[in-house]
Amino acid sequence: MQNFEQFLLDNLPTAQSIHPTYERALQDMLKAGGKRFRPALLLGVVKAYNPLMLESANHAALAIEFLHTYSLIHDDLPAMDDSPLRRGHPTLHVSFDEVTAILAGDALNTYAFEFLSNAPFSDEIRVKLIRELASNGGLGGMVLGQAIDCYFENKPLKIEEIKILHTNKTAKLIAASLKMGALIVGREDMAEQLYDFGIKLGLLFQIQDDILDVTQSSDEAGKLTNNDEEKNSFVTILGLKTAMQEANLLADELNSEMCNFDESLSGELSPLLTKYINRHKE
Repeated sequence: MQNFEQFLLDNLPTAQSIHPTYERALQDMLKAGGKRFRPALLLGVVKAYNPLMLESANHAALAIEFLHTYSLIHDDLPAMDDSPLRRGHPTLHVSFDEVTAILAGDALNTYAFEFLSNAPFSDEIRVKLIRELASNGGLGGMVLGQAIDCYFENKPLKIEEIKILHTNKTAKLIAASLKMGALIVGREDMAEQLYDFGIKLGLLFQIQDDILDVTQSSDEAGKLTNNDEEKNSFVTILGLKTAMQEANLLADELNSEMCNFDESLSGELSPLLTKYINRHKE
């Protein structure tokens, strides 16, 4: 991922204007770091099947990171989670103000698609990638999940409803990252299989985040923890013990499915996936 990090730094969004802080606000959360989990998934699939396309694939990976970062900026706003910390840094509405945070998020959201539209792929592939990112990150995906999450705050949901919430809010963008990697290398035969795997992976990722929210300090997590008491998290509804059991079941299922990956895909993704699939056990 070292090459991706440099690619990100070389392609930070810029906007020269009379505004004194707008450009810095666009860049702050990107430069703050993060797991880069979604870009790593996409690039892992590409490297497995056509490493010569990695440089071009960085454009799609960065578009995903732009969209993901926008979602974090908005998720932390006072109207949503009201969090002062993200990626170990003050959130944008704390560093600047709420209006700047809203507009920086808006800008990164749309810039993700502008950047992807200029990626060095064929028109056909660009359209497919833009469609996947939009459908999974937009009104029927991540944004829908955020809407459900906020609307049902302090209104407990059933476990199947919570899975619907987090399939949209978290899992779909993770699944899209794997599928977009397959589309880039022309492996449409396995795109849906990877997408389905990614949905399960995304749900596990969310259960783990909910577990870490109550077991880690804010310093360890790099964001405000113990902040989900009013939310429909897996821990608040199921309790920590049952949430751990759910995580273990999903982890076992994903580990079993990874055994069916071909040698190339397993070689690229297994080290990354094993680390994340088991992180709730650490």
